[in-house]
Amino acid sequence: MTPGSTRVEELLIATTNRDKLREIQHVLAGAPVDLLTLRDLPPVEEPEETGTTFAENARLKALYYASFAARAVRDRSLLTVAEDSGLVIDALDGDPGVRSARFLRPDAPYGERFDAIYRRLASQTDRLRSARFICALAAVRGTEVVFETTGTVEGTIAPEPRGANGFGYDPIFLYPPYGRTLAEVNDEEKLRVAHRGHAFRSLRRWLESRGSS
Repeated sequence: MTPGSTRVEELLIATTNRDKLREIQHVLAGAPVDLLTLRDLPPVEEPEETGTTFAENARLKALYYASFAARAVRDRSLLTVAEDSGLVIDALDGDPGVRSARFLRPDAPYGERFDAIYRRLASQTDRLRSARFICALAAVRGTEVVFETTGTVEGTIAPEPRGANGFGYDPIFLYPPYGRTLAEVNDEEKLRVAHRGHAFRSLRRWLESRGSS
């Protein structure tokens, strides 16, 4: 490696969510890694997310997929990254929280989930609608967690769902500095402030700092 050059290595992004993957690829574009996805590996079942925190689930998933990838590609040095993220609503005592992707049931449409959230909030009129998106990230090499971080964005629950951009709970999450929900802004505006943008920019800085010599 020549002085000042940057080592490029393969990085497995362990998610099956196409919308999340699109955001992650955007943030990591130009980073010193060649991105792999689960579509580059043989089919694998998703692990059971038994953690009680986002960080625990991110670590669990990263270790699970790193172990699978090591067997699939015969490379125990492959760097594997997984994230766990969701919406935390204070008036609902943190729900949907780590169950965000499984709230009500795994195949529940988001419109149905929104309705359930608004019904519960209607009985909590004395409590603030403060909320936050959280994204915990873990990077694993072999059986070792080599990097962890968490990204957060603070906001409130909008009076009603608004916007056609974004995905998941974005239409009900109002970001006060914008005065809009995360489904009413474009991708650049969202990633500038959103939880996943914060977490994966931290990963990018780590990758760049360790890859230069």
